[in-house]
This record gives sequence, C-alpha cells and structure tokens, in this order.
Amino acid sequence: MLFSRAKTQLVDAERALPGRPDYAFAVPDTHAVLGHPIKPPFPEGLEQAVLGAGCFWGVEEIFWDEPGVWTTAVGYTGGYTQHPDYEEVCSGRTGHTEAVLVVFDPEKTSYAQILARFFEVHDPTQGYRQGNDVGTQYRSGVYYANDAQKAIAERATELFGKELADRGYGAITTEVAPLREFYYAEAYHQQYLAKNPNGYRCHSTTGLTFPREALT
Repeated sequence: MLFSRAKTQLVDAERALPGRPDYAFAVPDTHAVLGHPIKPPFPEGLEQAVLGAGCFWGVEEIFWDEPGVWTTAVGYTGGYTQHPDYEEVCSGRTGHTEAVLVVFDPEKTSYAQILARFFEVHDPTQGYRQGNDVGTQYRSGVYYANDAQKAIAERATELFGKELADRGYGAITTEVAPLREFYYAEAYHQQYLAKNPNGYRCHSTTGLTFPREALT
C-alpha cells in the first residue's frame, strides 16, 4: 500500500516508486508574486539554489522578500522517482524532499547569502521532520549545481553546525548533495501561500542568526 512504509526511513533506489519518465506537471507560466517565469530559460547571469527546509509552501514564501531573488518555485528533489506527485512523495517511497528553487541575481545577493537565510528559517537539527511535520520529505537539504556551490554549502553547514553546537543544539542533519533533478510540483502548490494567505505554515527555527561574515 502507498502509505505503509515508515515515514522516517529513507527509501533506497531499488524500492522507490518508478514514476513517470515522460511526464511533467503543467505549472503556471508566471510567478504569482514576483511576476517572472518560474521555469527556464531564465535571463542570462542569474543563478539558482535548490533547498529543502520542511513544507515547501512556507519556505518559498520566505524567499519572496529576499533581496535579489528573481523567481521561486516548489518541487521535489533528492530522490529516485521520476516526476513524482505529492501523494507519492508524502508516502516516503520516492526518496525526495520538498524543495524550493530560488533564482537570484548574483549582483544583488549571493549563494552564500541565500544559504545563510536558509539556515536561519528552519531547524536543521531535526532529521526527518520539521516542526509538526514528520517524514523524509521534510528533511533539511542543500542540493548544489557545481563545485563552487558545493564548497559554499559544506562551509556553511560546518559553520552553522558549530554555532548550533555552541548553543546546545544537536548535530546538524542537513543533507548536502549534488542536484540530480528538480521536479516541479503540481500547479496548486506553486506560490500556495500567496493564493491562500491563511494556509498552513509549519517551521521550527533555532532563532540564531547565521554568522554571515564567516562566509565573506
């Protein structure tokens, strides 16, 4: 059955659902808040970050107000199933986490600044959960596109992990992994909280400010 697997046990490739190799969900052409396209091609010079920090509705909303952010979208990454749907991701049988694509202008912000904000808006020590949400799809993750992003992500994780440990938190559990694929979530998930202002938000934060000067 779809929901029989323990939600806090990460599935492996052999047991993951097969997915839809030749199918992708239709999504809106234009961001409901920022007014720009949410799918590529993006303007030359922009960069991208893909992050998981719990329920993607609230994470996406947080980045709308960040300086230099050009567009955002929600989707699934870090797993095995091709073009999964929301129910499949929530079953724990795809290996994916709920993720946010952040497209930004590096002349106005930086990948390091995006990561600093990412660490500030959730608790990266909770493992397969975030706040009241429990499951592998709510894990903390940074999915890098190149070696430069990998180096920054590893350094940021190390720095904030030390900051948390100094204040009595447990070990940081953020997954730092190469970006294999970002599958756009169904249309109704895109900019969900702009369309449903009283919608669900569930994030725990540590209340700590990331030591940004350490990444500059």
